[in-house]
Order: sequence, then structure tokens, then C-alpha cells
Amino acid sequence: MDVRKPKKIKDHTKRNKFFGWFAVGISIFMSSIWAFWGIVENFHEGWYSTSIWENLLMMFIQYMSLSIGFVVLGLVALHWRRIGLATFSLVAIFLAIFFSFGNFAVVGLMIVIPFLGLGLLFFFGKLPPRSLKRARIAIIIIPLLVSIIAGIPGAWRVSQRIDDGDYGTRIVEGNGITLVWAPSGPGWPDGGISWYEAQNRTLYLAENGTMLMDIPQNIWRVPGVDEIVRSQCLHGVQVGGVWHNDTKTATYNKIPDKETPLWRVHSKVIYYWTSTEISEGESYYITYSGSVYSRNNHDDYPYLSFRAVKDP
Repeated sequence: MDVRKPKKIKDHTKRNKFFGWFAVGISIFMSSIWAFWGIVENFHEGWYSTSIWENLLMMFIQYMSLSIGFVVLGLVALHWRRIGLATFSLVAIFLAIFFSFGNFAVVGLMIVIPFLGLGLLFFFGKLPPRSLKRARIAIIIIPLLVSIIAGIPGAWRVSQRIDDGDYGTRIVEGNGITLVWAPSGPGWPDGGISWYEAQNRTLYLAENGTMLMDIPQNIWRVPGVDEIVRSQCLHGVQVGGVWHNDTKTATYNKIPDKETPLWRVHSKVIYYWTSTEISEGESYYITYSGSVYSRNNHDDYPYLSFRAVKDP
């Protein structure tokens, strides 16, 4: 009689259970990270449509899809290990090709490798029925709670935004500065534009700001970083923005938001160029929340635009 056999079976079962719970833990960790990132980005750069249904569709497809993917694949792999391994592998290959242009630290370490590793862990892991039920609940509930808790501040912020509907010429006065901001049109486009194109447009922008002329007008300009920081508003009131040139940072009495008179609430544009260059080919840009960063002047993205100004 082989007295060692029960011990081997027991050890094998423990090992399978360890792999199973380890896979569940990694799956929850990854889905929670992407749930946090997705919901924060959803209310930062998304949620700009006038339709609640379009906003919700964008949230689930564009921002929450990776988190949902980890949840769904985790549930599948818990019950059908071979199918789970094959699915994880196919998804990893697809994502590696789809994000081939991306940074390896993000694409490789955060997406491709975790998908492959999870598929193997679920394949070699096996949980008893009682543990299987608890694992299913945890895989679903934990990332859901993360997205709800992390999304509350952003949801509240966008619900409080003020849009007075006036996208014409605006005068913003206070905080030691008075500027005339261009109306909707070539001096305030609702779409991406490079720093060089922004500079060129202001050169030819007509006095009323609604059209581009054939010869230079030299009336409008792209605002400097100090000007745009001091002009930032919340609920129509300037927030005391100060640009600290020594530390290259901006501070505010209150955090500004994506509202009129400076921003369009229902626009994908969340960044404005400034005219302040850091070095040749690189300049500052500002977010609607007042943070200032640098970017290559050739960059042209749908969410990066500008708004021309002139002195009154």
C-alpha cells in the first residue's frame, strides 16, 4: 500500500488552491487599478456630451473596458480553465498588436504580461465550490466599489459645472489682469491644433476674431502662461491663480474647472496652449483644472487646442 499517495494528492490540492486564489487576487488587483484609472479619466477628459447616454456609452467602452475585461475573463477562467487560458492568450496577443506604438512600461507590464500570467495561473489553479462562490463575488464587487468610490468626486464636479452658453467674445477682468478672449471660430477652435498653427492663426485673425485674413493683422495672440493662470475661473469667478516662475508651478485659492467664460463644457478640449516656450520646440500648456505641463510644439491632439486673446 502506497501511504504517500494521499499526501501527494493533498499537496497537489493545496497547490491548485494557492494558484487559484493567487489568480483571483491578481485579477482583482488589475481590474481595480483599471477601474480607478478609467473612472478618474472618464470624468477628467470624458463626460462632455450633452447626451447622458453618449456619456455612459463612452464611459463603459472607452474608459472602463479594460477593468470589465479583467472581470469577465476572470469569471470565465474560474469555471473553464482551458477556455480561460486560450482567451487570455488571444487577448494578450491582440493588445500587444493594437498598442504596439505604446510604452512597454504601460502596454507590456500593465496589460500584456498580466493577461498571459493570469491565464496560466487560472489554468493551474482550482478552487473548491465554496471558495469558488466567494471568488466570484470578490471579482465582481471589489472593482465595482473602487470605481464608485473613486468616481464620486469627479461625478460631483461635472454635475456642478456652469455653462452660460455664451461662446462669443468675452472680457475676463480681475486678479491684476484684463484680457479679451476670442469667440468661437478660428481663434477658439473646438478641436486639436499644434502650437505652431495656433501662433499662425492669431497672426491672421481678424479684429472681431471670427475669420482669418489674407494678410497679417497682429491683433490677437496666444496668451502667456502667467496670463492664462491668472485668468482661470470657477463658477464665473477668478480663483486667484499665480504663476511661480521660480518653481514653474501654478497655485490657486480654488481649483478652476472646465466652465465658461474660458472653456466649453461640452467639448473634448481639456488643454490650452500657452505662448510661453520652455526651449526650442517645447512650450507650456494648461489643463482646465489649472495644472501646467510642457509638450512638444508639433503635438496635435483632439483634446489640445488654444484660445486667442488681445488687450482691451
